[in-house]
Amino acid sequence: MGLSAASFYARLLTSYGALVICASYGAFTGLLLRPFKHHRNIQYLTARLFKFLMRPATGVSFEIVSGKEYLSTPRPCVIIGNHQSELDVLFLGTIFPPYTSVTAKSSLKLIPFLGWFMALSGTVFIDRHNRADALKAFQGAAQEMRREKQNVFIFPEGTRSYANGPELGAFKKGAFHLAVQAGADIVPVVAANYAGVLNVGKRRFRAGRIPVQVLPPISTKSLTVADVEELTRTTREAMLAALISLTESPIGQKATLPVVTAKEGNLNRVAMASGSGMRN
Repeated sequence: MGLSAASFYARLLTSYGALVICASYGAFTGLLLRPFKHHRNIQYLTARLFKFLMRPATGVSFEIVSGKEYLSTPRPCVIIGNHQSELDVLFLGTIFPPYTSVTAKSSLKLIPFLGWFMALSGTVFIDRHNRADALKAFQGAAQEMRREKQNVFIFPEGTRSYANGPELGAFKKGAFHLAVQAGADIVPVVAANYAGVLNVGKRRFRAGRIPVQVLPPISTKSLTVADVEELTRTTREAMLAALISLTESPIGQKATLPVVTAKEGNLNRVAMASGSGMRN
């Protein structure tokens, strides 16, 4: 096993260990506080704990470079973000404001520790294979958002992209239907592509700072179901433009491009010289 592979597995195990610790903390706290209806801030507290554990343990951190003030948008609001890999849990640890809960596929309820924590802390579970149940869950979430002044976070792509560059998948409309039903602002949050920090396929996991931009809130007042398609399209376009700009910035390039070691650089130069000699 090479040094890079060893580093990948060491950071991976450390990350999962931190996740289990935080999920256990969240489940235990939720069990204690839910009977008293004080559980709505547990996801915020757990996300922050994960952030503070991961930075010294792995050297990885997300950094909000602009728009942080938009995370204080009056509640309730629907916060959306781009979905790249398992490391997005740390992304949430950085951007999660108080009184916010996530949505998740219903199968996650079955995962020990993490599922228990999510169930006890107010997660909105969605059955992607049953449209009627999904719409019902969103309707209930909209009512609860208004009643409890609770934010909701959603990854509108619905699945991780594992992209090697600034790419954004197609958006599902659930987040936008929810925002319109709740009369809530949409707050888009974009993390630069971080394939240089974590690339599961290439067994790369190294320390790094990943820049994040929070875009201005998008009002849904006076919008109806008929406006959801256009709202989805324009929001995705704004997030994609921000993703490209952020990834191409100097700090974004450090998170996107892998570090080339001296040994790799020498090998590349030898290969280039060999190729040149063959052409001559």
